Amino acid sequence: MPDLQLCNCEVAVRTLAILMRYDPIDPQLFVENRAKLAAKLKPGSFAVIHSNDIMPQSADGSMRFYQSSDLFWLTGVDQEETTLILNPHASNPADREMLFVRETSDLIRIWEGNKLTAEEATTVSGIENVRWSDRFESEFRRCMKDWKTLYLNANEHPRNASEVETREERFRKQCQIRYPQHRYERLAPLTYPLRAVKSESEIQLLRTACDITEKGFRRVCHFLKPGVKEYEIEAEFIHEFMQHRSRGFAYNPIIATGGNACVLHYLDNNDTCRDGDLLLLDVAAEYAHYNADLTRTIPVNGKFTDRQRAVYNAVLNVFKACREELLKPGVEIKAYQKEVGKCMEAELLSLDLLDPAKVAEERAKDSTEAEVKEENRLYRKYFMHGTSHSLGLDVHDVTPANRIVLEGAVYTIEPGIYLPEEGFGIRLENDVVVKSGANVDLLENVPIEAEDIEALIAGE
Repeated sequence: MPDLQLCNCEVAVRTLAILMRYDPIDPQLFVENRAKLAAKLKPGSFAVIHSNDIMPQSADGSMRFYQSSDLFWLTGVDQEETTLILNPHASNPADREMLFVRETSDLIRIWEGNKLTAEEATTVSGIENVRWSDRFESEFRRCMKDWKTLYLNANEHPRNASEVETREERFRKQCQIRYPQHRYERLAPLTYPLRAVKSESEIQLLRTACDITEKGFRRVCHFLKPGVKEYEIEAEFIHEFMQHRSRGFAYNPIIATGGNACVLHYLDNNDTCRDGDLLLLDVAAEYAHYNADLTRTIPVNGKFTDRQRAVYNAVLNVFKACREELLKPGVEIKAYQKEVGKCMEAELLSLDLLDPAKVAEERAKDSTEAEVKEENRLYRKYFMHGTSHSLGLDVHDVTPANRIVLEGAVYTIEPGIYLPEEGFGIRLENDVVVKSGANVDLLENVPIEAEDIEALIAGE
C-alpha cells in the first residue's frame, strides 16, 4: 500500500510548482532560521510574526501583495493573512511552531486563484502544525496565559519612513491594551543580525537573481544605440527578467542618459539616448524574494571619450579598493565610508576636480578639534551618497544596530562621480559576500572594465 503522507507531499510539491514562479525553496532553510531565532528567545516567552497587508490603491483597486521579509525568512509563505507563533518553551512539541494561513474556498479560487492548503503550507515552511487563521485568537490567548513575555515584530530599519499602520503595528496596540500586565520585547534586535548573515541557500538564491540581472544587462548592451528611449531599455530589461522567472525589478529601475545620471533617484525613464552620451543603468532582478543590485554606466554609441574613460576608471579604482581591501568583516560602516572617501579624494585630485590646496587645508584640520565631518568634506560635491548597503530579502536589507559588517553578509559596492556641469554621471555597483579572505563577487561575470563594455556593445 503506498505511503499516503508521501503522496500528499508529492501532490503539494507539484501544486506549488504551479503556484510559484520560482523553484520551490528547500524548507530546511526556514526550519534553520526558526531554530536560530527560537534559541534567542528568553525563557518564559514566545513570539508572533504577521504577514503584510494587501495595500489599497484607489477606488476598489489594490496593490500587488508583497510579503513581510521577516515572515518569509521564517516560513517561506508568500500569502496574505498569515501568522507565525514561535513558542519554543511549550511543553507540547506540536505547540512550539504554529502557522496560521487563510482558509481557501471555491469562491476564493474563482476570484483570486489558489491559496495554500494546510499540507502545502507544511511543504513550504516545514511546520507541521498548520491551522486556519480563525484559530489564531484562541491559540494566542492560550500562549498569553502560559507566558508573561511576548516578542513583537516591527520594521525597525533606520530609514523606514512609512506613514501606513501595518498589521504588526495594529497587533502591538491591541496586545498592549488587552494585556497591559504582560512584558513586551522587541524582535528586531534578534532577527536583524540573523538575517544579515546569509546561509548558503540564500546566497544561491541571490546568485540566481544576479545571473538573471546579467542576462538583462547583456541584452540591453546589444540593443542600445543612439535614438532609443530610456523606457525602451526598461522594456528590454523586464522582458529578459520575466523570461527567466523573475517577478520583475528588484526596485524601480534607474535608466538615466546624459545629465539625468546626476539625479540619484531618477525614475522618469522617458528621455532619448543621444550619440556621445553615457547611460547609467541601476537595474536588477528579483528572484524568489531575493534581490540583486547592479549599476553600470555605458556609452550610448559604444565608445567612451577620453574624459569619460578617465572618470570611469577613477570610479572603477575606488570600486576595486572597496571590494579587495576595505569592505571586510568587523569593519564599522562609518569608518569604512571614511576610508572610501580618502580613495575618492585621491581620484578626484587626479581628475583635477578638487583644489589640492583646499584638500591640504581640510586634511590639516583632521588632527584638530575642528575635524571636518564626513558629510561636509570636499569630495562630497562629486560623490554624495554612501558606498555600501546590505542586500537580501530587502534591497536595503537589515543590519545589526551597531552597523558592524558581519562575515557572510552580502553588501553592495557602489561608488560614483557625478558631473552635472559636464552632462554625465558614472556609478558602478556589484554585490559581494563579505569574507575574511577574499570577498565573493556575485556579479563578477558582468563586464565592468571599460574595454570589456565597449566590446560587449560592439558584439565582440
